[in-house]
Amino acid sequence: MRLPRHAGRIAAAVLAAALALGGCSGSGGKKAEEKAASGGPRLKIAMVTHSGQGDTFWDIVKKGAEAAAGKDNVQLLYSADPEGGKQAQLVQTAIDQKADGIVVTLAKPDAMRDVLARAAAAKIPVVSINSGAEASAKLGAVAHFGQDETVAGEAAGRQLAKIGAKNAICVVHEQGNVGLESRCAGAKKTFGGKLQNLYVTGTDMPQVKSAITAKLQADKSIDGVLTLGAPFAPTAVDAAKDAGSKAKVATFDLNKDLIAQLESGAIWFAVDQQPYLQGYEAVDALWLLRSNGNALGGGRPVLTGPAIVTKDSAASLAAFANRGTR
Repeated sequence: MRLPRHAGRIAAAVLAAALALGGCSGSGGKKAEEKAASGGPRLKIAMVTHSGQGDTFWDIVKKGAEAAAGKDNVQLLYSADPEGGKQAQLVQTAIDQKADGIVVTLAKPDAMRDVLARAAAAKIPVVSINSGAEASAKLGAVAHFGQDETVAGEAAGRQLAKIGAKNAICVVHEQGNVGLESRCAGAKKTFGGKLQNLYVTGTDMPQVKSAITAKLQADKSIDGVLTLGAPFAPTAVDAAKDAGSKAKVATFDLNKDLIAQLESGAIWFAVDQQPYLQGYEAVDALWLLRSNGNALGGGRPVLTGPAIVTKDSAASLAAFANRGTR
């Protein structure tokens, strides 16, 4: 369809305005930053997660959040800590800074209960992402963006069976993380074979490798390894080689390095929950709520996954993964 002649001029004007906003200083010193696109005051949104920079998954989440913040002219404050108590302290800092909205993860929901009550008392809306969908509304969050971890686990279990595994291990890289436990529990429901959890220290990759290697050496009948995060899958592949095992490795989540291993067949499948969407939609949802009274989800989680990525579909995502958005 041919657009009216003036459409190009309008598009150019919109692009110029967007570039002008994008070029503003993060310090808030320029007048362009004083007003959001809606004409209201610039918002300050804090994102506090249980994992931070250097983790490929959370780098993608942050990239999505930054993209939404740039679009909405939001000041984004990002922080993270794996310990529930310290994460709660970071949320309290956001409350003290009078944030206009707070994004949290609920990997350890009990640790967040009191501080989220304080956010509610301060009339600061909270959105949760990634972990803790079941606890989100109970703890006062206005929306949750992520995948249902039990449903995702069930999808992984079915796919493990489909690739022919009969005796598999589910590698849990963070003890006490309710989302990871739900993934393994879901997989057990649908796998049909034997699936046992193997607990490792995710912050110590050599320990992860040695633990998987030892397990595969001790039980030669293990023919499947399911890791719960993209960085752990290549380590599991190496562990299987060291153990002389032919176990098929699969994982949750994607990154650009994993795409190549899916294409080569070293990793059999990945369960993608689209972390970019989680970061983007969380920030955008809070901006919409504060600037226009909109609410997403109708009180239920907004699902960003699961989607099964295999050798056949990996190539179509390679360009997005290479730029760090899948």
